[in-house]
Amino acid sequence: MFEVGIVAQFEAAHHLRGDFGPAARLHGHTYRVELVARGEQLRDDGTLFDVTVLQDAAGSVLAGWNYRNLDELPDFADRNTTVETVARTLFERVAPRLAGQGLASLVARVWESPVVYGAYEGDLSGP
Repeated sequence: MFEVGIVAQFEAAHHLRGDFGPAARLHGHTYRVELVARGEQLRDDGTLFDVTVLQDAAGSVLAGWNYRNLDELPDFADRNTTVETVARTLFERVAPRLAGQGLASLVARVWESPVVYGAYEGDLSGP
């Protein structure tokens, strides 16, 4: 299995709903984002796919989240903005833009600190 990926970051605030101690108060993170696309076959040019597609998709999504309160955004309506939820939402927004690229899966990994991350991996090989 081949993989290529990109790294990006954004700044955002949020608070967690539930028993999360101080994280239940409004606070912010410099989120580090890793998107990894995987596939079985390389194209004739020796690449898995055009990685700028992944860069553009990530940039488009993250531009709408940067310097915002995630709790106020439609992408997170009725969702607790845990790092796992942010990762899954990023996957949900980016995955459709990778359709038809011959990829098997996408991993969205979101770091909320240098030592804590959440990730979501989903299949891209469907119709």
